[in-house]
Amino acid sequence: MLIEKDISELTIGHYVVKIIKQEGNFSLTAAGHIKSYAVVNHLKSKNVYRVLIDSSKTLKSQSKKSTIAPTKTLVINVESLKEAQEIFNESKNIQKKLFHDALSGSTLDLSPVIEVTNKSIDAIFNSPDSLACILNIREKDHYLLEHSVAVSVYITLFSRYLGLERNIIEQLSIGAFLHDIGKIKIPDEILNKPGKLTDDEFTIMKTHANHSIDIIKATPGISALSLEVATLHHEKLNGCGYPFQVKGDDISRYGRMISICDIFDALTATRVYKEGFSHGKSFAILRELANQEQLDRKLVDQFIKCVGIFPVGTLVQLESNKLALVKVRNDTDPLNPQVHSFYHVEQKHFLDKQEIDLSITTDRIVKGVRAEEFDLDMKQIIDMLLMEG
Repeated sequence: MLIEKDISELTIGHYVVKIIKQEGNFSLTAAGHIKSYAVVNHLKSKNVYRVLIDSSKTLKSQSKKSTIAPTKTLVINVESLKEAQEIFNESKNIQKKLFHDALSGSTLDLSPVIEVTNKSIDAIFNSPDSLACILNIREKDHYLLEHSVAVSVYITLFSRYLGLERNIIEQLSIGAFLHDIGKIKIPDEILNKPGKLTDDEFTIMKTHANHSIDIIKATPGISALSLEVATLHHEKLNGCGYPFQVKGDDISRYGRMISICDIFDALTATRVYKEGFSHGKSFAILRELANQEQLDRKLVDQFIKCVGIFPVGTLVQLESNKLALVKVRNDTDPLNPQVHSFYHVEQKHFLDKQEIDLSITTDRIVKGVRAEEFDLDMKQIIDMLLMEG
């Protein structure tokens, strides 16, 4: 039987017939079996995204039970993570300069934004999980700078998942990068207040959207689409959003997308005064907002599939009482990704690192967790697990 598979789903033993989707002109010399994960990595390096396999020719060794997945099955590696971290840090520095210019009343320079968002798009097309992983392990003291960068990354991931054209993705990424620039005009005591805002404070907070629109409109070279998504990021389908109470069909698909990305990052991000929600709880909140007709229900479901139930870079607790880092998503079996176990919960000590493909073992995920629940430091965990690279 001929079956289409994403490149991330390929394993040793699959018989590849032809390439279905790619960015480039790479061609197979002949149909054949995947004999090593180096072949899969080579296809990824050529920006091959989807292939056609003949399942009737899959080698039987493919189905043998094994508790340890080969290291080369990792979608993310040291090099791609380092590149993603560099892009993320560069993006934060550019955001810092943008906020400074906006506060002083200077016109924004769009050229560095265009350059860094294109780097981000390229990185996501080459290794989509790497930048997503960085979002999940970021520090908790730069939320204002990181939020817009994160929303830009999420809308790029989402747009790629939906198959949007590159030029559209570029404009959406730029609009998301700038969407909260007006927050620099909000007094610090309101912007960074740890508790719930009063009605008067919230009225002031909402003006950040108007400030953003004014600043972006005055930016030379900005596209209408970039301005559109920034303008619509707080509007809701039922008309309860702001600043213009746009509703229903008047909110474009792109406006609906950025609203989902914006809310999701706000829910999951950990700040100095607030721990972020788990992805599972955040997904539930998104679905509830869709049920209230604030968000687009179909797009919410598509976004959840795009991000994944257990995203790369997040921690999970296994039935074996081990903590593990999700290293490779499993789109055909989302509840059983490939993970990297490293810590025993009951014994409270680190273990020898082990790659585990949960789709071919009896161990299972109990729940998604955060490092802070076990007095662990997420950055140290990542550094330790990548030391082998």
